[in-house]
Amino acid sequence: MNIQPESESLQELWKKRPLIIAGPCSAETEEQIIETAVQLAETKRIDIFRAGIWKPRTRPGSFEGIGTKGLAWLVKAKQLTGLPMTVEIATAKQVEDALHFGIDVLWIGARTSVNPISMQDIADSLRGVNIPVLIKNPINPDLELWTGAVERIAKAGIKNIGLVHRGFSVYGNTYYRYAPMWHLAIEMKRRNPELLMLCDPAHISGRTDILHEVAQKAIDLDYDGIMIESHCNPEAAWTDKKQQVKPNELVELLDSIIWRREKVDENTFNSSLEKLREQINQIDDEILQLLGQRMKIAEQIGANKKENKVTILQPSRWNEIYEKTVQQAEALGISREFIVKYLDAVHEESINKQNAVMNS
Repeated sequence: MNIQPESESLQELWKKRPLIIAGPCSAETEEQIIETAVQLAETKRIDIFRAGIWKPRTRPGSFEGIGTKGLAWLVKAKQLTGLPMTVEIATAKQVEDALHFGIDVLWIGARTSVNPISMQDIADSLRGVNIPVLIKNPINPDLELWTGAVERIAKAGIKNIGLVHRGFSVYGNTYYRYAPMWHLAIEMKRRNPELLMLCDPAHISGRTDILHEVAQKAIDLDYDGIMIESHCNPEAAWTDKKQQVKPNELVELLDSIIWRREKVDENTFNSSLEKLREQINQIDDEILQLLGQRMKIAEQIGANKKENKVTILQPSRWNEIYEKTVQQAEALGISREFIVKYLDAVHEESINKQNAVMNS
C-alpha cells in the first residue's frame, strides 16, 4: 500500500479555484484513456483527470468497469500528461489497489456514501494514509448520511476532504437525470464551509444540452469548481454517452461560464452591496414580526374554535387563501413553487398553534 505523503503541488492544487476535474465516465481501453487524457491536457484547462475503473451499476449485466488493470492505464496517462489522477472507490480492496498504483485522489460515489457500513470499511482502510478524498452526496436526499460519510473519513485522519454535489434520486423527477435539490447542497456547504465543494453537472443533467445551465448555477452559488465527464468519442462511450462532452466541447463550456467570486475589493461595490443587505435585514425583521403577530391571531382562532367545538382544519377557508395568495404572489414576480412551500409552512405552524390551544 502506498502511504507516501501528499506532494506539495497536490496540496496547492487542492486550494485552486475553480478546480476542474474531467475525464471519461469509464475507462474502456488503454487507447481511449490515453487519447482522452492527452486531449484534455492539451486544453490546459483541467487540473485532475478522472475515470471510472470500477462502476457500481443499478442492475447486473451492464458494464461494471474494466477493473484493476485500468489503473495501469491511468499511471501511463499521468506519465504522458503530468495530470494527477482520481478514481472512484467503493471497497477497502479498491482503496488498496488504487493506492498501490499511486492514484492521487480518491472519490466515493453516491451508491457508497449512502451506506454507513461501506463508508466505515473505507474509512478503516484509509487510516495512516495521506490522500485527498472527495465524497459525493448519497443517492438518497439525506443530509445526515452525507454528513456521516464525511465524519467517518475525517475520523480516519484524512485532512483534505471535498464534497461533490451530483444530484439525488427522486421518484417522478423528469427534467434532470438526478434532481439537484440545491437547497440540500447549500445547507451542506453552510455546515462545512471549510470543505471544498464541487458540482457534478453531468450526473445532474444526464444530457449535454443543460450542462451549462447546471454548471453556471453551481458557480453562481459559490461552488469551488466542477467535476465533469469528457470522452474523446462520446458517441462510442460504453457508459453514460448522453452526458459526456469532447475535450474541445469542454473548453467551450468552460469559456461560456461566468466565473463569479464571493468577494471583490472594489469599495463602491462593497458599499452598495452592504446597503442592499441592510435593507434585506430590515425587511426580514418586519416579516418575522408580522409572522409572530399572525401566529398570535391563530392562537386566538384556536381558542374560539375550542369554545365552539369546531374542527381545526377548515379546507374551504384554506383553499380560498391558497388560490388568492398564489395569484398575488405570481403577480409580484414570486414563483409558484416558493409561495406554495411558504404557505404550507405557515399553515402547518398555524395548525400546531391552534392544536396546542385546543388541547391545553
